[in-house]
Amino acid sequence: MNKLRDKFVDSTVEEERLRENRNHEKYWYRWGPYLSERSWATVREDYSLNGDAWSNFPFEHANARVFRWGEDGLFGVSDNKQLVCMNVALWNGKDERLKERLFGLTGPQGNHGEDVKELYFYLDNTPTHSYMKALYKYPFKKAFPYKELVQKNGERGYEDKEFEVYDIDGLYRDSETGDNPYFDVFFEMAKDDENPSELNFRLTIHNRSKIDSGELYIAPQLFFRNTWAFDGTRTKDKPLLERDAEAANLINMTHKKYGNCQMVFQPSPGGFSSGTNEEEEDEEVEDIDPLLLFTDNESNLVKLFNEEKNPSEYTKDAFEEYLVQGKTDAVNPENKGTKACAVYHFKNIPPGEYVTVRYKFTNDPKNSIFKAQNLAVVDEDEFDLIFDNREEEADNFYWRITPLPISDELRNLQRQAFSGLLWTKQFYNFTYDAWYNGDANVKPRPPPNRANGRNKNWKHLYIEDILSMPDKWEYPFFASWDTAFHCIPLAMIDPEFAKRQLDLLTREWYMHPNGQIPAYEWNFNDVNPPVHAWAVYRVFKIERNMYNREDRTFLERVFQKLLLNFTWWVNRKDTEGKNVFEGGFLGLDNIGVFNRSEPLPTGGTLEQADSTGWMAFFSLQMLNIALELAKENPVYEDIASKFFEHFILISDSMSFEYATDITGEKCKEVIKQNLWNEADKFYYDAISWGDHKVQLPIRSLVGLIPLYASMTLEPSIIKQFPGFKKRVDWFVNNRPEIFDRNIASMSKKGVGERLLLSLVTKERLTAILSRLLDETEFLSPYGIRSLSKYHEKHPFEMNVNGVEYMVKYLPGESDSGMFGGNSNWRGPIWFPTSFLIMEALQRFYLYYGSDFKVECPVGSGDYLNLAEVAEELGYRMIHLFVPDENGERAIHYGDHSKFLSSDPYFRDYVPFFEYFDGDTGRGLGASHQCGWTALVAKWISDVGISCVRLPRTPRSSVATTASTESSEQGPKMKRMARRKSAKSLVNYTATILDLTEEEKRHHRIGGTHSGLTPQSSISSDKARHLMEEMNEEEGIHETVVPEDRHNFETKLIGKLKDKVKNMKVTDKAKDEDIDPMDPMSPLNKDVS
Repeated sequence: MNKLRDKFVDSTVEEERLRENRNHEKYWYRWGPYLSERSWATVREDYSLNGDAWSNFPFEHANARVFRWGEDGLFGVSDNKQLVCMNVALWNGKDERLKERLFGLTGPQGNHGEDVKELYFYLDNTPTHSYMKALYKYPFKKAFPYKELVQKNGERGYEDKEFEVYDIDGLYRDSETGDNPYFDVFFEMAKDDENPSELNFRLTIHNRSKIDSGELYIAPQLFFRNTWAFDGTRTKDKPLLERDAEAANLINMTHKKYGNCQMVFQPSPGGFSSGTNEEEEDEEVEDIDPLLLFTDNESNLVKLFNEEKNPSEYTKDAFEEYLVQGKTDAVNPENKGTKACAVYHFKNIPPGEYVTVRYKFTNDPKNSIFKAQNLAVVDEDEFDLIFDNREEEADNFYWRITPLPISDELRNLQRQAFSGLLWTKQFYNFTYDAWYNGDANVKPRPPPNRANGRNKNWKHLYIEDILSMPDKWEYPFFASWDTAFHCIPLAMIDPEFAKRQLDLLTREWYMHPNGQIPAYEWNFNDVNPPVHAWAVYRVFKIERNMYNREDRTFLERVFQKLLLNFTWWVNRKDTEGKNVFEGGFLGLDNIGVFNRSEPLPTGGTLEQADSTGWMAFFSLQMLNIALELAKENPVYEDIASKFFEHFILISDSMSFEYATDITGEKCKEVIKQNLWNEADKFYYDAISWGDHKVQLPIRSLVGLIPLYASMTLEPSIIKQFPGFKKRVDWFVNNRPEIFDRNIASMSKKGVGERLLLSLVTKERLTAILSRLLDETEFLSPYGIRSLSKYHEKHPFEMNVNGVEYMVKYLPGESDSGMFGGNSNWRGPIWFPTSFLIMEALQRFYLYYGSDFKVECPVGSGDYLNLAEVAEELGYRMIHLFVPDENGERAIHYGDHSKFLSSDPYFRDYVPFFEYFDGDTGRGLGASHQCGWTALVAKWISDVGISCVRLPRTPRSSVATTASTESSEQGPKMKRMARRKSAKSLVNYTATILDLTEEEKRHHRIGGTHSGLTPQSSISSDKARHLMEEMNEEEGIHETVVPEDRHNFETKLIGKLKDKVKNMKVTDKAKDEDIDPMDPMSPLNKDVS
């Protein structure tokens, strides 16, 4: 299977675009979904004296106050520097405000911190954003409950569940009638075949009610990010939008960087006849003409701050004032400005009906826009054909990524995971000097003494890049250790972008001169787990495995910077030079009994098992990279020896501490217990007061993280690097006590003559796994709990100076406000830590092989090798999202589970939560954490072929998931019917030519691709040779001639599907040819 996939690398049109972008032939990355979903209440927009970002720029200001550092919006699109922006605004005739952005609670307002309170889903996206699709659910029978959501959540405490929008009866579902009184607003964007700067947009809005009609205003917007107000040059080179003199639906754009561009808004067919949707598809109906409105993207200082005068007569909130408040003088009557919109007013969308809105942005209008009768029009048939082609190309691309006969349910899940990952790209802009000093000519002025506050040690930061966000609403900022995990699934579909992310964080305008990688904007000084080296090497191997490319320049460049980062860790976090590390909170927020970012109330130093385990893991990843680079540069062999030595010393310090007993001239080592507890057979944190220490017996991820630090050394590596082997042998011969105590595997060869570097011996591994795989401790039906369930009945308690500190098992949300209260590491399931545990088990399997088995689950009588254990854990976590025998998804657990899992307009849409309830699997935290939760896409690629069991069924069970049928391409929405405008280019031409209805139905101006530049022929010689090779196998002997590359791809992928469809796939345990989980399989060689 892997060889078959390798043959088709670079065979799809989307991959050809990626190649063009990589080779700087065309800039397909220029336009994408780069607007944030929340720019208000961010640290960058906070200029307060006390650092209260939540109240300094509240939601209520966002519609009328200019953002300094980046724009936001619903379905937001921009260029890569966010100079030109586009989004969509909606109004149902009832809401108190125009729906331009997503609403949510601030940290203080939510009973579990900040929380978006909207229903939206990312449905599709490609790496070049050649095709994007998303869905927003907009109620119309009731006004959106802004105040009620704030009030209800404010009445709830930490131990209560959050109040959600679907808790409000009649908003999305009426309990009495079962009706759904809301609009499904589908947004699509498709780029032109050849021009990356020609963007086609299509909105399709369905009334999901069976009873009520609904009114809707749709206002797609085009505007400039306000850059001119902050540099004192308000008029110089200021961009401009103005209505075209000849076409009432055309906006002309003038911009210093992009020159002259145009945006045309096609009249929308808004009438409804008695026929079915299918019958109406090409029927001429009454049009809704767009009304263009103009204003300036300037703050309304008079309204917000009682200033005497605004920077411009027309302000940012003009469209809301015009539509919602009825103030017709709020917009510019001269039809020009720096912000514009096109208003489509649908007075009455009947139950079950839909409307379509089409518009286009282009830098080359002469080839795609036609003027007639005071309007600019586009060929709607050609327009819709572009969408059909882009969607089909996206299907082919993702099928090529995972060409396995997996279930439609899993293919849909993986596609949405990738989609969310791409939708959460964002333009992140932050220049410390400008933020620190404030902008002299902008009101209100920041307090002059605020400069002593947050992030004052990061004055070198200068960021204006497209970055992968954890969640564009709840976390609209980068978090360095999140980014590392994002890059694993990103590398599967776009290794160039994944490498760029990892490279950026080590560049001099990000990384501190002392070597620290910035954490996140709330506190760049915080310490995140050192996973960057791991991610760098994994991305390198994924690209090599999936795309047959090795980017050694990337590997070497980032490795050089990681040497600085490693040195920072050693100097700053190992204060006593004993290879035992304090670390800090390390991303695990409230996992400990004390706040690990603050001084201990007990005094002394917290020696962290996880921090020390992380450093051992970091050492091994640097060793891996050094050995890889040493294959072509022998200098790195010495560096590899350095990291080998670091690992050895850290490994021993995890379990033993040395004291020197001086008697005369004789010295001897006194070995004391350190972080390993021999009685409990588990790793614990410890408080050290120098002359003595006390362990904190809390069974948490802290004690599992040492498993991460494992690595197998292939015999070929030992043979290839004699200098490195000599160093290893010296340690084995001269420090035998270390190897006898900790890592005896270095002197004993395992399966395949491999050697093992590991923090844990076989005995300790077995002991830890006995807790990890115990369902009364760490093992949940849906993955690995972050805290043992043992502490549910046996909480850890500690009294310090009369203050009680306690850690108890909390499977759901946090019961305190520690770290904002919006995350919890005392019981829930988290994807990143679980992913690393599964990879560690695979590495142990490489050494111990199939003969080493453990009981899984404990007490079941089933014994599995460690690769099968990893597979089992992957199944359980995939089943968070997969419907069970009742058709319900665990992530929806609760009062609304049946509705969300079975309603035809909800059941296929999967939210990707930040973390999950340790008992029920209920989704918690951020609802669109498409960053590290998208790791599920990698698991599906690895184990999806055999993931057919229902959740909570034994491994031997024959029960299968609710949807195990696989199709050639997986599930996709039926192509929706599209009504055509009477003012379409086809109808104008048809009138001139006096065509009949039947002739109009099949007519195209100038052939199939009228008005557009011809589609280029397939340029890949490899693809042509592949087609010829496939034809030869079928007995067809002919030379493949160049043709339309979309059609060529369709034929090629079709042949690949036929090949896979005919392959026999059996149970993993019985199949010797296809073993998706076996780390030694070619499918998984990037893991080992």
